[in-house]
Amino acid sequence: MNTSALLASPLARGPGSLPRQRQLILRLKKAILAGQLPAGGKLPSSRALAEELDISRNTVLIAYEQLTAEGFVIADRQGTRVAPLSAAASGAMRAEPPPAKAPATARRLASIVSTRNANDASLPMTPGTPALTQFPINAWRRAQDRALQAAPAATLGYGNPVGEPALREAIAQYLRVSRGVRCDASRIVITEGAQGALALCVQLLTDPGDTAWLEEPGYRGAKSAFHGGDLDVLALRVDADGIAIPESAWRERPPRLIQTTPSHQYPTGAVLSLARRLNLIERARQAGAWIIEDDYDSEFRHQGEPIAAMQGLVADAPVLYVGTFSKTMFPALRLGFLVLPEAIAAQAMPSIVEMLRGGHRLEQLTMAAFIENGQFSRHLGRMRRLYRERQAALRDALASHLGIEHEVLGGHSGLHLTVRLPPQFPDQDIVRQARRMGMNPGALSAFAVSPLSEDNGLVIGYGNTAADRYPALLRRLKEAALECRKRR
Repeated sequence: MNTSALLASPLARGPGSLPRQRQLILRLKKAILAGQLPAGGKLPSSRALAEELDISRNTVLIAYEQLTAEGFVIADRQGTRVAPLSAAASGAMRAEPPPAKAPATARRLASIVSTRNANDASLPMTPGTPALTQFPINAWRRAQDRALQAAPAATLGYGNPVGEPALREAIAQYLRVSRGVRCDASRIVITEGAQGALALCVQLLTDPGDTAWLEEPGYRGAKSAFHGGDLDVLALRVDADGIAIPESAWRERPPRLIQTTPSHQYPTGAVLSLARRLNLIERARQAGAWIIEDDYDSEFRHQGEPIAAMQGLVADAPVLYVGTFSKTMFPALRLGFLVLPEAIAAQAMPSIVEMLRGGHRLEQLTMAAFIENGQFSRHLGRMRRLYRERQAALRDALASHLGIEHEVLGGHSGLHLTVRLPPQFPDQDIVRQARRMGMNPGALSAFAVSPLSEDNGLVIGYGNTAADRYPALLRRLKEAALECRKRR
């Protein structure tokens, strides 16, 4: 065999060079894949190749063993020969391989259009970001230490696919008392955030082509989850009383799933009225549909008591309750939960156990301890007071410093305010300019599937921004808005 390809140059030596054994393996692989060492050709003996390259024979032997293990060569009594490769494989490393048709992605991906921008979520005014600097990290660390001490080895293995029993029990107790949810631990599934819970709802309850309703404007994660399940998505407008469902929708495009954020609509802040809640439950029952109640930040109501969950209004409601700790704790925790209706829990649980794998055990056990020892309730109380102060400061700053006609939407809840703007102030242009100026509000129109003129506005987060910063930030935001109006 012609081994010129192997011996064209010595192996590199000195600082910064790969180990010679690794260099030899890579050189031989490249020569075989490029066809310079044809199938069936015999390689030099280990002794001869070691002498030619001025390396130890053991280096060559180890290289040959690795190539044999990977299927590049065959070793037998006659020596080491190049293994036969397919035509496609043998031409894979040529300088100009023949053109090939790239595999296509799933057609459903065309429906999942990105509305996010790469930006720093720590910037002020970021929607949905809690006050991370105020998180009681020492209390969390102590809870984590206790979880490790209680079961140091067990936390390293796979856990129950539907979640740690201690956390499921703690969540069930919390939801019954604070949110009026009808549940017990056996119906709770721990998920990878709220997004994981939405995706699980799609898997459990729909087939491709089924119709799903969501709010317009609304949570982009729900839209992605529905499109990811090949569902026929219908976006329904939201008004001051929440999602408004026309009678024609029930007749012409009856749903299998309905996603709603009834206690604090995202992003408009509307509260779904009691009359609409009861009507939605009854009509869903008649249509054989399921309601997903996304209760993502309902704990942060700044006037009066938190609004009770829709799930607990009536017995056996066709409602799947979705919650998350991303807003009440911190986003990186990635812990959400799904409360299954009693009607399907027993039937669905065996399938869920097969679909999911238990993980994040230490985080789940720590969260359970954090709830049980009262730290979670104390943390929520502190955050309610803080966010109430920050929202009030933002409202005052909007009135005093924005200097542009606007309408503040929604009530006194959550971690953001939505501000509707006149059409001469294009929201997406303003957002891009604001990011260049060190601020990170969201564009209201980006939350809509088919934006209308009334969807022009800004979603301003106050969770991660101190109250005393708003006057200066709003003056800068005004500057960005005026600059964008000038460019139109």
